[in-house]
Amino acid sequence: MPENVARKLIGAHLESGEMAPGEEIAIRIDQTLTQDATGTLVMQELESLGLDRGRTEVSVQYVDHNLLQTDEKNAEDHEYLRTACQRFGLWFSKPGNGVSHPTHMQRFGIPGKTMVGSDSHTPAAGSLGMLAIGVGGLEVALAIAGRPLNIRMPEIWGVRLEGRLPDWCSAKDVILEMLRRHDVKGGVNRIIEYHGPGLDTLTAMDRHVIANMGAELGATTTVFPSDDEVRHFLRAEGREDDWIELVADDGATYDSDETIDLSEIEPLIAKPSSPGNVVPVRGVAGEDISQVVIGSSANPGLRDFAIAAAMVDGRQTSPEVSFDVNPTSREILTDLTKMGATTSLVIGGARIHQAGCMGCIGMGQAPATGRNSLRTMPRNFPGRSGTKEDSVWLCSPETAAASALTGVITDPRDWAGDVGVAYPDLDFPQQHSINTAMLVEPPSAAEAAEVEPVKGPNISSLPELDALPDEIEAPVLLKVGDNISTDEISPAGARALPFRSNIPKLAEFSFTQVDDTYPDRARAADAGHIIVGGDNYGQGSSREHAAIAPRHLGLRVVIAKSFARIHWQNLANFGVLAVEFDDPADYDGIDRDDVLRLDDVRDVLGDTDTLTVRNVTKDRTFTVRHRLSPRQVADVLAGGLIPRLAAEEHSDEHRAEETVLQDSGEIS
Repeated sequence: MPENVARKLIGAHLESGEMAPGEEIAIRIDQTLTQDATGTLVMQELESLGLDRGRTEVSVQYVDHNLLQTDEKNAEDHEYLRTACQRFGLWFSKPGNGVSHPTHMQRFGIPGKTMVGSDSHTPAAGSLGMLAIGVGGLEVALAIAGRPLNIRMPEIWGVRLEGRLPDWCSAKDVILEMLRRHDVKGGVNRIIEYHGPGLDTLTAMDRHVIANMGAELGATTTVFPSDDEVRHFLRAEGREDDWIELVADDGATYDSDETIDLSEIEPLIAKPSSPGNVVPVRGVAGEDISQVVIGSSANPGLRDFAIAAAMVDGRQTSPEVSFDVNPTSREILTDLTKMGATTSLVIGGARIHQAGCMGCIGMGQAPATGRNSLRTMPRNFPGRSGTKEDSVWLCSPETAAASALTGVITDPRDWAGDVGVAYPDLDFPQQHSINTAMLVEPPSAAEAAEVEPVKGPNISSLPELDALPDEIEAPVLLKVGDNISTDEISPAGARALPFRSNIPKLAEFSFTQVDDTYPDRARAADAGHIIVGGDNYGQGSSREHAAIAPRHLGLRVVIAKSFARIHWQNLANFGVLAVEFDDPADYDGIDRDDVLRLDDVRDVLGDTDTLTVRNVTKDRTFTVRHRLSPRQVADVLAGGLIPRLAAEEHSDEHRAEETVLQDSGEIS
């Protein structure tokens, strides 16, 4: 039977299960990616697992998020990560070398390979014909240790691209069109596979833009074929030998189909405060702005910076606008400089920052309260910028540059007509400026065994997690609405991010974007507590801190209308029971501080997917369901994946000891 690219990738790495949508499968993992905002926990988890040395083909730790060293904490994290990489046999990308996703694409990505990453935008590597999935850090740690990834088989959503993008539109407008059509839940439990003749007009880095923000649709991942455009990219990176052709068979089908005519795309923009709040730029033109930021993994390519440079060349950006440029890798900054584009940006008013995520994760570049900030970034969840009452819009580099010049939101087509310029014809280098000086290769196994990871005072150990009790009677400390993001559960920004390796301290920031009394009330709830949520609870970042920090404060159960995939898995990994309302209308009958009771939890979870919850305060009952596999049920009952693995190891050791004693005759 003819196969699409996604099924080829999964089939070539399938270790167990059937490739039927909804069935749990196990996939062999070739590569892993970690970044510093999540990587410190991964290293602590590798220690807890007792790993001797990584067993993947390639594992790379990037430092691209926590770059502002305003005190000693981030520097301590960086040293811990560097030495932990030496201990466990991982590559280490030094601070300022580049954002993980484009840098990995340049140096390590290989068509046909699988990868998991502790960053939700890991699917960007699908631009090369990889199966790349964002997961929680614990699952990355297990992959590094040689274990497969367990997921539910997604549906394959085929999106056929036709035509060619018009001038002043680019790949960002394509993914914004997808979000305009389907909002932030449209891709849940799906792999998006792009195909069709329109692919020939999109470079590998254009595809990166689209694959990266598939995460904003809630998709498991995004896949592109490995074709001549991918070969051209790898040739420019000096890695053409890594290229293989990987395309859909003639006659391949998909579980669902859609078509986008690229020639009909127009400049689009996502209004505050959701990537799915997309409208045409002309519909909001004229809104005052105070900041424009170009960069991030969502627009990381050389052309994304070069087009902005060409637009501001010989002009000056508005005096009312801070025009910030964050190069996404040193390689791109070097090529940009060789083209003369860096000079155009600087003379045009740009503030050039170091290669990293920066404002995308709220590490610097926080906008003024209530002032509009236009960004070429993937997310604009409330408060993610580092400013609690922010107003962040997401757009293409063309729209960003035009708006920086005028001081108001501007459709680049209208700007071009006003100043009388044609769309720039950019001349890119055929060979990229490859620089591996800031990539630290892992030492030999013998040398690694002698390394002791360096832990500064701010680096704690993972908290101990107890088993799920059989009876749970606890208050609802928070009731939240739809689309609560992990940024709202465990905030980013320069205040919180330096504590990513210190769970007790980071827990003090939990849900403060929603209710700053939550941490104190959680600590005071001796019997633990429950959170009630709406649809798509836990969307956004893969950060497992959003599960483990509230768990540290006593969270035992989350009841929601539905969950985002990664956060749902992270809750199970850390022993939090995630269940969904059998009747979503029951959500309305619960208030904050209601006491809920679940009886015989351990027996019920082992027998059925339905549990009865009693609202003690209102003297009424309702039912909830879980979607946990037997493997995940075992994790939750044990208090989390690490306690379960530790118990299994202890049981294996006990059985081995009994066998020895039996063989020796000491016991019968």
